[in-house]
Amino acid sequence: MPGGSRAIPCNAAIADPEDIIDIPNFDSPEWGINRGAAMELNCNYLLMCDNLLDPTHVAWVHETSFASAETKDAPLRVTKTDTGVIVHRWMMDHEPAPFYKKVVEFEGNCDRLQHYEVRYPSHALIRAVFTPAGTGGVDGTLHENTFVMDNYNFMTPTSETETRYYWFQLRNIRPDDEELSKMMSEDVRNAFEEDRAVLDQVQIGMNEKTSPHIDLGIDAGQLRFRRQLEAMIAEESMVDAKMSR
Repeated sequence: MPGGSRAIPCNAAIADPEDIIDIPNFDSPEWGINRGAAMELNCNYLLMCDNLLDPTHVAWVHETSFASAETKDAPLRVTKTDTGVIVHRWMMDHEPAPFYKKVVEFEGNCDRLQHYEVRYPSHALIRAVFTPAGTGGVDGTLHENTFVMDNYNFMTPTSETETRYYWFQLRNIRPDDEELSKMMSEDVRNAFEEDRAVLDQVQIGMNEKTSPHIDLGIDAGQLRFRRQLEAMIAEESMVDAKMSR
């Protein structure tokens, strides 16, 4: 696998229910849900993890949906946690991106949070927050009409170069609006198809590469995630080897 990772056989004896991801608001009647069928990606699962730790990619891959001018160059903050890596940023006082402009329940410009969090080994929470301009930011007091969408992503490797990708979103508006759920699910699926097209080509490039990788400053989150995951896999391999003796 990219970065030196390799598949480790599952050991049901050491599975811990406490490791199951917590999903706040999943059963809340005040939150709606958008979802679609699992997607089959022709790429290694770590490439999708890379994608979900890169808020900047929306500026180039999702120009007609999630992108706005600010997504091209607003600075990123990287935070390493015990469970994974978070890459996040607030973008202040700008027009909502096309996808979100259709659903936010306020007029005018917004303050926007992009919270991209991937947890070991391969699931992610992408939180989008849109609040009226002047009410967001690290120290802001969010407006009562703030829009929040929590996007949950689960990557299951099926081979060295294939991944089954499960996803759904929870939103804090109009929970019983089936037309809204359908529209948002379709739009999100279309955006994910854009990701798939890029990632499939990246995998081809990885398979046929003729020069070394070049790491950029904006890759800090992905690199931290991969290095820690490699260390965890190596440690688990040592434990498995000792148990098999």
